Amino acid sequence: MSVDPRVFRSALDRAHAHALTWLDSVESRPVGPRADADELLPLFSGPLQDGPLDAADVVDELARISEPGLMSMPSGRFFGWVIGGTLPSAMAADWLVSAWDQNAAMRGATPAVAAAEEAAGAWLLELLGLPRGSDVGFTTGATASNFVGLAAGRQYVLNAVGWDLAKDGLTGAPRVRVLVGADRHASVDLALKYLGLGTPVSVDVDDQGRIIPAALASTLAQGSGPVIVCLQAGNLHSGAFDPVGEAADIAHEHGAWVHLDGAFGLWAAASPSLRHHLAGLERCDSWATDAHKTLNVPYDCGVAIVAHPEVVRSVFGVHTSYLLNDEKGPGDALEKVPEFSRRARGVPVWAALRSLGRSGVIDLVDGLVANAQSFAVALAKMPGVKVLNDVVFTQLCISFGSDERTHSITKRLLADGVTWMSGSRWAGRDILRISVSNWTTDDADVADSLAALQRAISAEDAATT
Repeated sequence: MSVDPRVFRSALDRAHAHALTWLDSVESRPVGPRADADELLPLFSGPLQDGPLDAADVVDELARISEPGLMSMPSGRFFGWVIGGTLPSAMAADWLVSAWDQNAAMRGATPAVAAAEEAAGAWLLELLGLPRGSDVGFTTGATASNFVGLAAGRQYVLNAVGWDLAKDGLTGAPRVRVLVGADRHASVDLALKYLGLGTPVSVDVDDQGRIIPAALASTLAQGSGPVIVCLQAGNLHSGAFDPVGEAADIAHEHGAWVHLDGAFGLWAAASPSLRHHLAGLERCDSWATDAHKTLNVPYDCGVAIVAHPEVVRSVFGVHTSYLLNDEKGPGDALEKVPEFSRRARGVPVWAALRSLGRSGVIDLVDGLVANAQSFAVALAKMPGVKVLNDVVFTQLCISFGSDERTHSITKRLLADGVTWMSGSRWAGRDILRISVSNWTTDDADVADSLAALQRAISAEDAATT
C-alpha cells in the first residue's frame, strides 16, 4: 500500500510549528510547570474513540493539552538536575533520526547511521584522551552505560578465575566484590542490582565525596577473589572527582577491573584547564557518561566505553542466521550495548561534535564551570548563605542555616518561577542544589536567578521576623 506523503507533511508541519512556539516561549515563561499530572490526566484520558483521527489534529491536541504541564528544562535558568539543553544541530539531527527510522544495531543494514556513530565514537575517544581502539556504544543513558561497563567487568574478573559466565551463569560462581565510594550515585547500585552483584562495599570518602586511596587499598586487602572497583568523575552534589589514576593503579595491583562513572564529569577531560582533575583517566578499563548532560544533546543518549572490545562483545554479542553480522569491521552496535533494536542515538552526538569542533567543546565545558563559579562568588557574599562544596566543576550545594529555613527558601524560590533549583540532602543536612548544565545559560540568566534567590530569602526573612 502506498502512503500519500502529504499525510506526513501535514502532521510534521504542525509539529514543527508547535516546536518553534515552544522554543520561543522558553525564556519568557515560568520555568516550572503550571499544572500537575493529576490535573492533566483527565485531559489525556477518556474512552478511546472507535475510529482514526487526522494526524495533524492529534498533534495539535497533544500540544494544547501538554503546554501547561511542560517544565522549561531547555531554559538557561533551569538548574534543577544535571540536565543539559539541546544544541540546535543535535535537535535537528534527532528529528532526522526519527524520520529516517533506521534500526542502528547492524552496520550492514544501516551503514549511514553506523558510520556516523563510529565517527562520533572515535572523536569522543580523542577528545577525552581515552585509549584508541576502545569500543564505544550508545545507550539509553548513564545508568545503562554503567551497566555495560560493569557487565564487561563482571565477565572479565570471572574469566580470570576460570569461571565461564556465559555457559554456567552466576549460580555457584565465585562472589564478585564490588568496591565503590560511599558517596556514589544510585545508578551504580541500580546497575549492580541488574547484574546480580548485590550491594557493593562502600569505601570511605573525604568531605567532598572523593574516594580515599588509602581506604581503597585497605578495603581491597581485606578480601580476595574477583573484584571490580567503581570510581566517580563528578560527584552528584559537590562535582568532585575521585583521584582516578592513583585509585586505578591501586585497584589493578589487586587484579580489579576499574570502571569510571562519569555521567557528567567525564567531559572535564576534554578541557585543558580541567583535565588535571582526571589525571590517569586512561588507565581505567571502562567509562560511562551521558551525552544529554554536559554535551547537550537530546535524551536517550548515554555513552559506554570499554577498553577491551573482546570482553564487551563476549557479553552482548550475538550471531544468528538472520542477522547481518559485521565479521571484519569494527563490530556491530548490538555487540556493544544490551539492545537488538535501537534508534540511531549516536547521530545527534556526531552532529553536536561536528557543529562545535574541538574548541567549541572546550568552550562549552569551560563555560558551564565559569557560570557555576560565578554563582559561587555571588552566593558567598549573601548574608546567611553558605556554599558547602568546593566548586571545581558545575555543582553547588547551598545552605541557608537550618534545614527548615533551607527548605522554606527553596519552596519560595520555586514558586517565584524565574529559576528552578532542586532541594536535596548532602553531608547530613538539607541543601539547595544548583546544577549548571545548559549551553544557553549566560550572565543574565545567572543574575536573574540570583535575584530570584534574593527575593526568596527576603520573603522568608520578612515572614519570620
